[in-house]
Amino acid sequence: MTILPQQTLSASVPVSEHDLGWRAVCERDQSFDGQFVYGVTTTRIYCRPSCPARRPLIKNIRFFTEGSEARAAGFRPCRRCEPDCVKSTDGALARAVRICGRLKDEESMPTLTQLANAEGISPAYLQRQFRRVVGVSPAEYARQLRADRLRDQLAKGSSITEAIFNAGYGAGSRFYAEAYALLGMTPRQYQAQGETMKIYFALAESSLGQVLVAQTAKGVCAILLGDDPEELLQDLQRRFTRAELIGGDAGFEQTVAQIIGLIESPNKRHKLPLDMQGTAFQRKVWQALGRTVPGQTLTYSELAKAINQPGAARAVASACAANPLAVAVPCHRVVRSDGGLSGYRWGVERKRELLQRESNAADSARR
Repeated sequence: MTILPQQTLSASVPVSEHDLGWRAVCERDQSFDGQFVYGVTTTRIYCRPSCPARRPLIKNIRFFTEGSEARAAGFRPCRRCEPDCVKSTDGALARAVRICGRLKDEESMPTLTQLANAEGISPAYLQRQFRRVVGVSPAEYARQLRADRLRDQLAKGSSITEAIFNAGYGAGSRFYAEAYALLGMTPRQYQAQGETMKIYFALAESSLGQVLVAQTAKGVCAILLGDDPEELLQDLQRRFTRAELIGGDAGFEQTVAQIIGLIESPNKRHKLPLDMQGTAFQRKVWQALGRTVPGQTLTYSELAKAINQPGAARAVASACAANPLAVAVPCHRVVRSDGGLSGYRWGVERKRELLQRESNAADSARR
């Protein structure tokens, strides 16, 4: 769950769906204005996080800590949002960004006291502020960074032992105790980018556009919505770059039909087996979403309280943005604190329609 890079991201470092910066762009979160800008490689324009322009594809985004870095990389400022004309007044957010950058830059984990001394505040105050902004403690954030390094090492072909120690794990036993929760598969499978996994998939049409459904031996691992079937397929391939993708058979078509039915009637409960591949925190949020009531909405703060982490609203929003199981994990039921529809990975119009369908079904049931 990287919040921001400590330096300019190069084209070789892709933005992750778990990045808090990407979540801020999706949500057009004004509180991040002045903390970073993002450039779009296809237009060579950089914007503030809250820019009202159409959201770019994640593969085309690059983060920069300030406009001068973006300009040095060949980007020009957006005339619509004027990213160089905004300064942040959120000191806690600025401090959290600095600490995230430091944790990302250092191989060994600084102590809470060391971080607090560098900021000139008490450890307890830093812990409270950081958790309020990022959703997790500095130690938990550092563990997430370590897990990110591990995934990167395995993807680059390092041996499992090398990856464990290069990522900062002091002992292999600690890593293996949490390996599946971190990777969503065995270390050997992840090292091969899922090459030993068979994933069945199918494309279909629904009233909300194109739908891609994918399933592993464990359960449905992706329900992707969009307008372009080719983009949906590319999304699946990016997730499992070397897995064996197999067109679904007649039996799989029944699963697809159930999902289409769920899209048309999102108020209905489902019993689909789900293969939730994410971090332990993300799965906790997704499981809590599965317990929400159709026809009712809740805020990110309320969802954070539901998982007993009332200060983790930002992290909860990031987990919602990373949800790969549209409708089956009903993140469309989460709204802003003022009741407004916030960003939705599959498009705000789809979110509005899903909520309207649930509301209509609830009204019919009360009559």
